Amino acid sequence: MSASRVVIALGGNAMTGPDGSATPGAQRDAIAEAAAHIADVVASGVEVVLTHGNGPQVGNLLVKNELAADVVPPVPLDWCVAQTQATIGFTLADELDAALAARGLSQRTAGLITRTLIDAEDPGFREPTKPVGRFLPRAEAERFVAHGQVWEDRGERGWRRVVASPEPRSVVDTPAIHALAGAGFVVVCAGGGGIPVVDDGQDGHALRGVEAVIDKDLTAAILARDLGADTLVIATDVPHVMIDFGQPTARPLGRVTVAEMRAHAAAGQFARGSMGPKVEAALRFVEGGDSAAGGRRAVITSLEHIADAVSGDDAGTVLTA
Repeated sequence: MSASRVVIALGGNAMTGPDGSATPGAQRDAIAEAAAHIADVVASGVEVVLTHGNGPQVGNLLVKNELAADVVPPVPLDWCVAQTQATIGFTLADELDAALAARGLSQRTAGLITRTLIDAEDPGFREPTKPVGRFLPRAEAERFVAHGQVWEDRGERGWRRVVASPEPRSVVDTPAIHALAGAGFVVVCAGGGGIPVVDDGQDGHALRGVEAVIDKDLTAAILARDLGADTLVIATDVPHVMIDFGQPTARPLGRVTVAEMRAHAAAGQFARGSMGPKVEAALRFVEGGDSAAGGRRAVITSLEHIADAVSGDDAGTVLTA
């Protein structure tokens, strides 16, 4: 099976070195490797839209906030997301353009700073739960509490900042993404789930950024649906979703239906902080209906298998209605 348009959600592992290093050189090398696999997908004749994680990069900016707090005011989390979107976006564009040219392909890459609309009344704002950044002693954490941030005592390791993680409602810049993809560009967008914004005017013209972290895979599912993509590929660091992970009965999931995957999720098979959001994103996309309405086929697999995942060779965990 071939898809006319695919959304590929790159995990954070695609942006750092094998040892988790987030130095500029390690990030560029990792992105160059990812670009080679993405170029193979483009070479198959598919329109590709890319989203990506930004956890290590935002973490680095938060450390800079902490170290420089007595010299310059810390920047808000929505600014951190915007800055990392730009950095990763231009690096992906450079490396992917080179990979496409090396294959004799005419397509080029466009990076788009992307906003994601959330509900200002989302329950997640009332009780921030998403931990971000590093652990600090109480005395240092209190400096940031004074700046309006929320920090929690996490025991022996120290205090850690927690932020809201509201549900994404829509990707504000979908029309621009659609236009760029239709014009032949490989679009890099919605990094880190998108810059979180709320609409103070309820008309789409009074947007403002807020302190939050949006799950990148849930945003990718919404974007894939609204772009009319045939396939959503969630690239992670394992070739398959596993059930009974870490137990003697552990086994990989291949082709699976929505009903079967929902049953596994209800049984607590997927960790909330790792595979859980990826499975939920895949389910939401496929449950959206046919490709014209939003969803048809989702694949969760490792980066090196994404070309096979798009071509329909049953690479990874394949979710169908």
